[in-house]
Formats: sequence, C-alpha cells, structure tokens
Amino acid sequence: MLNPIAGWCERATIVASPNFDRRPSGSVVDLIVIHAISLPPGQFGGDYIERLFQNELIVAEHPYFKSIDGLKVSSHFLIERNGALKQFVATGNRAWHCGESSFEGKARCNDFSIGIELEGCDEKEFTDAQYDSLIEVLVELVRCYPNVTDGRIVGHCDIAPSRKTDPGPNFDWHRTRRELDVKRQSRSTEI
Repeated sequence: MLNPIAGWCERATIVASPNFDRRPSGSVVDLIVIHAISLPPGQFGGDYIERLFQNELIVAEHPYFKSIDGLKVSSHFLIERNGALKQFVATGNRAWHCGESSFEGKARCNDFSIGIELEGCDEKEFTDAQYDSLIEVLVELVRCYPNVTDGRIVGHCDIAPSRKTDPGPNFDWHRTRRELDVKRQSRSTEI
C-alpha cells in the first residue's frame, strides 16, 4: 500500500537516495515513466544500481563505471529480476530519472512524473516476477495519483526518443496494460 501523504510504499525496501529535490510549486503528478537499467550493462544482481542511486558506486570495480562517474541520478522505484521492490525517493519529491525529456510538449518530465526502473536491458526479456511487482505498484500509483490516466504510463524512450531506448523492445506493453486493467477492475469491485 502506498501512503500518498508520506509517499512511501509499505511493501518496498527503502534505500534513500540523496538525488532528489522538491517538485516545482503547482506540479501535478500525471505521468509514470518505466525505465530499464543494468549495471554493468547486460549484467544483473548485486548492488551496483543501489550504489549508483546513492552516489556510492566505486569506479574501479568495473571499466564501464568510469563513463558514469559523477552521475547523480535516482528513481522512485527499482524492481529487481526476482520482483523485489526498492524505493529510493518519496513519490511526492522529484527523483532524477528522466534527464532532458518532454511529454505532449511539456518539458522536464521529472517535474511531474514518477520513475520506475526495471532491472533489465534491451536484449533480455523481463521476468514474470517483475511484471507482477510492476502491476502492483502501478495499481497503487494510479489509485493515489488519479491524473495518471490511460496513455500516461510511458517508457523512457517515449519522452527522450533521441537518447533512450528503454524499457526496450522486450518489454511487453500489451501484457502490462492488460494486467493493470484486470487488477484495477478487480480492486474496484472489491470496494
């Protein structure tokens, strides 16, 4: 369950990131951006993503890390390959996950979006456990942020197409939307 006041998800492991700030005054969260990340690229497991979001990545541990040295990024959520959910930034704050971006002519998507990173890459399919966890998080976010309507759950590739490809060609948008609709309908009949 997500507490919309505090902005923290009860079932997530909290790993606070210093890479966030306040959203601009008057900002309304109306977009969810799905990303994919793996560190080093194409490799899964370990705590490298966590350490990146906490500014604790040790550059000497892998040659690729030199190319991202000094990068200050974060996301609200990370869903690991086994479906484990971690949260780095409260949803009411602005995480630094989009970079230069725009959606429907509106720039600076970090101002009005929530970022969800899936541990993955363009070349590999995501796991069933990740989809299950993603759907649970999306249901809660849509419940707490009613301005996130159909068509406002997008990939990083949709808001920064000249720079980004994630969540990539192996992300199943049809499955995600179908399962989200089913879960939302079943929750509304329970009430």
